[in-house]
Amino acid sequence: MSQVEKKAGLLRRTSSSKKPLKEKVVLMYDEIFAKEDPGKNNPRFWDELFLMKVNLEYLESKLESIDGEEVQRIQDNINSLFHHCVQALGEEHQIKVVNALQTLCALFRGVHHKNKSASGFDIINMLMGFDKAEQRMKDLMERLDSLLCGDGSESLKSLCLKLLLCLVTVTDNISQNTLLEYVMINSIFEAILQVLSDVSSRGQHGYDAVVLLALLVNYRKYESVNPYIVKLSIVDDEPTLDGMGMVVHSALAEYNRQYKDKEEENQGGFFSTLTSMVGSMFIADADEKLSVQTNEAILLALYEAVHLNRNFITVLAQSHPEMDIAATPPTPTPTTPTTPLGTTPPSLDMMNNPELPLDPNLQTSNLLITFLKYASIVMQDTKDEHRLNSARLCLIILTCIAEDQYADAFLHDDNMNFRVTLHRMPMRHRKKTVGKNIPSRPLVCAVLDLMVEFVVTHMMKDFPMDLYLRCVQIIHKLLCYQKKCRIRLHYTWRELWSALINLLKFLLSNETSLLAKHNIFHLALLIVNLFNMFITYGDTFLPTSNSYDELYYEVVRMHQVFDNLYCMVLRVSTNAGQWKEPASKVTHALVNIRAIVNHFNPKIESYAAVNHISQLSEEQVRSISLNVRKNVSLNTLSQDVLLKEFSTIS
Repeated sequence: MSQVEKKAGLLRRTSSSKKPLKEKVVLMYDEIFAKEDPGKNNPRFWDELFLMKVNLEYLESKLESIDGEEVQRIQDNINSLFHHCVQALGEEHQIKVVNALQTLCALFRGVHHKNKSASGFDIINMLMGFDKAEQRMKDLMERLDSLLCGDGSESLKSLCLKLLLCLVTVTDNISQNTLLEYVMINSIFEAILQVLSDVSSRGQHGYDAVVLLALLVNYRKYESVNPYIVKLSIVDDEPTLDGMGMVVHSALAEYNRQYKDKEEENQGGFFSTLTSMVGSMFIADADEKLSVQTNEAILLALYEAVHLNRNFITVLAQSHPEMDIAATPPTPTPTTPTTPLGTTPPSLDMMNNPELPLDPNLQTSNLLITFLKYASIVMQDTKDEHRLNSARLCLIILTCIAEDQYADAFLHDDNMNFRVTLHRMPMRHRKKTVGKNIPSRPLVCAVLDLMVEFVVTHMMKDFPMDLYLRCVQIIHKLLCYQKKCRIRLHYTWRELWSALINLLKFLLSNETSLLAKHNIFHLALLIVNLFNMFITYGDTFLPTSNSYDELYYEVVRMHQVFDNLYCMVLRVSTNAGQWKEPASKVTHALVNIRAIVNHFNPKIESYAAVNHISQLSEEQVRSISLNVRKNVSLNTLSQDVLLKEFSTIS
């Protein structure tokens, strides 16, 4: 049967002299869209309708095809259809319940697609009649709640969640969906939590439940009191929070697995051989081929959980054996329309996996590690709008984590060491790293690695300024915690300093083009103040005195960048214009660095002249710096001023 015939509900081809035969359910739909009440001549009309298999395409297309006058003419029949659908949800006959749920989906979608420009009140009136809407929606939500919490079949619960997702997403902007006012009044929050807390239900429906909750939380969240926000913020039930974390972890892990599979596939084929022959000229193309569609819905759920519920922070750190998802036996899935990679719910094995005995050689993982790996993938390429939004959301989540004291405590805990293999963007000037050589370190090292990687790899014409600001602020928040708690983190700080200096160099090289779009002085100020923090407070958190020597060496070695920055901000700050004030702030912030450069450079040049050395080695420069630094008195900013600067940029 062709698609056209199927959509029209035709049973078979007929001769031209006969009318085409239609399914009985299609004939019944036609009666609903006629002017007369379909139940007037047939008292059993509605009972018979819900025993028929739903033809979703025909019903939706019929709803979309009616014009304004027809809407007024058949509105009573549509209201009656909605009413009888809700009533059918209370039937013991499961076929009727299933058909009623599917019919409601078609009603919500069809009416909204036809009336995109109509007000929410008009849509409510067309669906159920405005005077009866409150009672109709109350009955609907109560019956959906009952089905989700009851002992019914898993397929019914799945359909209930699909209907709710359909209801929530019928408009492009969720806050313009007036129907959700009734979902706010008649809350199904507890039903969603019950799905997440039960191991069996979570395995079947956890993904839909988490996405539904994330969407409901975002309904007019800044305009009115959203009960789902209030309730989510006070959840302290451990099985529920663990269930939510397991669903998010599984979805992100599935994305990571898909990316890894595509990466290995690309490395082992003809393309890899060709690349090795001609060098790395096709690296950008290879990266595009590895693109896997992002999953913003699950990221949004993670953000809301981390942002709203402090108890969820503990879920991030819960360790469990790191499992290879690909090694788990595949579960048969029903045939459905193809969905993009990365957006499908994870397999059931992932979400109701019992705890396995720990092997001493088995690497452990947690939700935060899986999230960092996910972030390292989506942050590689921000040219696509969806991936840019995903990268932004990842950085917002990391900001929330870095601002939480408990999260900072386990990030820096020396007793919680992990090997975190982050994905790195292919670049011509560096070799591909091997994940097996990564040492076991506190998780904060992986966060800093991710920030450094982003700084190094996104200096481009279409400069993502807001992402850079968030990235530098995350680094700043982590340093503040280390300073406050006097944590001497054994980290390769030199990589961070080098990345930040190169970023300043990029800003200077592209001053004209960047200033046309962005306030580059704000970013420059954040970077300079990070160096000020290392210079002024480094003795409280740098691991050794040798780290200080490395810091001074990097500043002196790259002094030309700081000199050029000072000349640029001095030029802008002495001229009238919109950037005068922000440029002057950078001028004042450079006092520390200029004092170091002006003090050390003459000593180094003098040593080179006396010893007739044209170019000093790093060891020689650091030796000079160490001797001079013992007696140096730098013209530094007062600590009070520096603290004030940090409080304003946090």
